[in-house]
Amino acid sequence: MKSCAIVILNYNGEEMLKTFLPSVCAHSKFDIWVIDNASTDLSLEVLATDFPQVKCLQQVANLGFAAGYDEGLQELKDQYQYYILLNSDVEVTEGWDLDLINWMDKHPEYAAAQPKILSYPDKAQFDYAGAGGGFLDAYGYPYCRGRIWDHLEKDQGQYNDSIDVDWASGACMVVKSSVFHELSGFDPSFFAHMEEIDLCWRMRRSGWKIAYLGQVSVFHLGGGTLDRSSPRKLYLNVRNSLSMIYKNESVWAFRRIFLVKSMLEHLAAMNYVKDGKKAYSDAILNAYRDFRMQKKSMSKFVPVENDKPEVPRQGKVTLVFWDWRVRGKKTFGQL
Repeated sequence: MKSCAIVILNYNGEEMLKTFLPSVCAHSKFDIWVIDNASTDLSLEVLATDFPQVKCLQQVANLGFAAGYDEGLQELKDQYQYYILLNSDVEVTEGWDLDLINWMDKHPEYAAAQPKILSYPDKAQFDYAGAGGGFLDAYGYPYCRGRIWDHLEKDQGQYNDSIDVDWASGACMVVKSSVFHELSGFDPSFFAHMEEIDLCWRMRRSGWKIAYLGQVSVFHLGGGTLDRSSPRKLYLNVRNSLSMIYKNESVWAFRRIFLVKSMLEHLAAMNYVKDGKKAYSDAILNAYRDFRMQKKSMSKFVPVENDKPEVPRQGKVTLVFWDWRVRGKKTFGQL
C-alpha cells in the first residue's frame, strides 16, 4: 500500500485545471489523480496533453461532489493509506502534501485534517471554505476561525497553530482511507455541500479526532463550480444541514434543533420575498420539502464498534448567527 494519493474531482473544469494543476504537479511528492465527472469540455484533452503524469478516473455521469468522490475512491481502495481530497481551484505550496502526511503519521488518533486555507484572489485573507479550522454551534451551523458567517479576517499569523476542530474543509482535506471507506465515505444523497462536515461528524462519533494544521497553507479560489450566493447552493446547504443533524443527533435533540432552525430559516425566506429575491425564498422552502421526503428513507448513523469514545464537539458557541447578526461579533476572537 502506498502512502498517499492526491485526488481532485473535476467537472467541466478545463480552465481550473490549466490554472491550478501546475502548482500541484510542481509542489507535490505523492501520486496525483483526477476523477472526472463526465466533463463535456476539453478537460480530458488538457489532462492528456498538458499533464501526462496525472492519473485519471472517468465517471459515466456527473455524480456530484459526494458520489463522485465515493465512486472514484472506491477504485483506489486498498492502494493508499491516505487520500488528500483537493478542489480543482486550489493553489498549493512547497512541501504541503509531505507536511500533512508526516503530521498524520505522527498522530494516529486523527482521521482527517485540513491546512490553513487562504483566499486565492487575496492571499492575505482567509478563505470562506474552512479558513483557520471548522466548528459547529449547538444548532449545527458551521463557522470557522478566520470566517464568521460572511465576514473574513486577514491572516496575521493568529491561526498558525495546530488544534482539534469539528470538521475539515473538503476544499483541502487529508483523510485516512481506511476510515473513509469504513464509514462509507460521503453521503451521496447530499450531491454537494456539507458532505465533509457530515463525514467528520460521523468520524468524531466513531472516536476519531479531526485536526487543523496552521503551518501548512493553500490558496482557494472558491465558487469555481457553484457560486457561493446562488439559490442552488442555499438549497443544498439548508437541505443537507437538516439531513446531517437528523442523522447524527438524538431524536429529541433533533426536534429541538429543528424547531429553532425552521423558525430562523422560514423568517429568512420571508425576508427574501420582501427583498424581491423569491428564488432564494423558494430555495429554503424546497429544501425543507425535500428533506421531509428524504427523511422517510434516512437512517440514523450508528457508529462502528471500535472501543473508541465519541470525540465531543469543539465549538462552544450556542448560535453563531445570533452572535454575528445581533451581537455584532465578526471574528472568532470576539466569539
